[in-house]
Amino acid sequence: MTSHYEKIDLPVSKVRRYLEPGPIVLVSSASGGKTNIMTMGWHTVMEFTPSLVGCVISADNHSFHLVRDSGECVINLPTTAMIDEVVGIGNSSGASIDKFERFNLTAEEAQKVKAPLIRECYANFECRLADDSLVDKYNFFIFEVVKAIVATSPQHPETLHYTGDGVFMVSGKIISRRAQFRPEML
Repeated sequence: MTSHYEKIDLPVSKVRRYLEPGPIVLVSSASGGKTNIMTMGWHTVMEFTPSLVGCVISADNHSFHLVRDSGECVINLPTTAMIDEVVGIGNSSGASIDKFERFNLTAEEAQKVKAPLIRECYANFECRLADDSLVDKYNFFIFEVVKAIVATSPQHPETLHYTGDGVFMVSGKIISRRAQFRPEML
């Protein structure tokens, strides 16, 4: 049964706390002999086949230039066990430190792109830039996932979801409605 909620006004700058589309990811990149990792809280699946993911990378971010120059990256999915690394990476600049070294993360060679995978992450999605028409205006990159690998267990890992102001939510319990699912309704 659906409840009714008492509601208050919310500053529009805080809407992201409720609409953040997915889990925190770590984006690894490489160009010109340099690598970097950035923490990202905003990305969105745009298409299933081909697998397209859109995301914003600020032009002020060190990763922006590595991704823009190479046209590639890896979207790595950390679990809650990596909360300290996620925050530390997000609060530091790859222009002044080697984040793989600083946060004791293992860079592994990807199969389809030059950007490194992060071994400690639950999943790694190798991406190539599919459309850069919105980069100059909005810093919005559209990537095609060209290779994906995921851990065999757990089936549903606990992931982090950023709500702003240094606060994260953990993915919740799993609710299945497969018996009622009708893909043609999507």
